[in-house]
Amino acid sequence: MKEVEPGQVVMSCAGRDKGRFMLVVGIIDSEYVYVADGKLRRIERPKKKKLKHLKIMNRKSGFIYEKIINGRKVYNEEIRRALEELVEKPDDNRP
Repeated sequence: MKEVEPGQVVMSCAGRDKGRFMLVVGIIDSEYVYVADGKLRRIERPKKKKLKHLKIMNRKSGFIYEKIINGRKVYNEEIRRALEELVEKPDDNRP
């Protein structure tokens, strides 16, 4: 079993959302988690994904983690901002 926590960055490896980065917003059991990206997959309707269809990144949003653990409301804007900070954007200036 892969270790995953709320607020952790994952990349989808299967399905329509393949290649998209998302945050884990809930853990169902040892096989399934809920993920959201704040844009196409909003926090109000998180996507249920199998862990084997996700690539777990070594990055986590501490702010989102704290809000989820404490039962506070997480907003889509916060998820989008956390993903922008945690996911490296490719340089447009590279040859």
